[in-house]
Amino acid sequence: MENIFTHEYFMKKALQEAETAFDKDEIPIGAIIVIDNKIIAKSHNLTELLNDVTAHAEMQSITAAANFLGGKYLKNCTLYVTLEPCQMCAGALYWSQISKIVFGARDEQRGFLNLGTKLHPKTELIQGVLANECSSIVKRFFAEKRK
Repeated sequence: MENIFTHEYFMKKALQEAETAFDKDEIPIGAIIVIDNKIIAKSHNLTELLNDVTAHAEMQSITAAANFLGGKYLKNCTLYVTLEPCQMCAGALYWSQISKIVFGARDEQRGFLNLGTKLHPKTELIQGVLANECSSIVKRFFAEKRK
């Protein structure tokens, strides 16, 4: 039987979270955390609702996953996030010791790669999964804001 649990499958779940953020007038970033092909955390940006600059999708997912697992380390977990994490989120992911990060679109201005932020040495990074879809929701959001 074919494995349906591909990076694209889980990124589509993260995109659903991004759509939820879009509908709430939040910057449309979605994130999920998976262990053994099971989603244990899902979230989206909540910075406007919570009036909190740290309430990024990744940060919300890290907290939810740690609560689910009953510990602060996210070993054997994979984060799927629609946009390249920022420096703050990459730092939190470093400390969580997450095993894998999969992101969709690059964030050339605020993403951790251009800013030189390091991930944990054991964290695997995969980029560009459904990049066009992940980029287009952000572009659509800001295009509507400029109207």
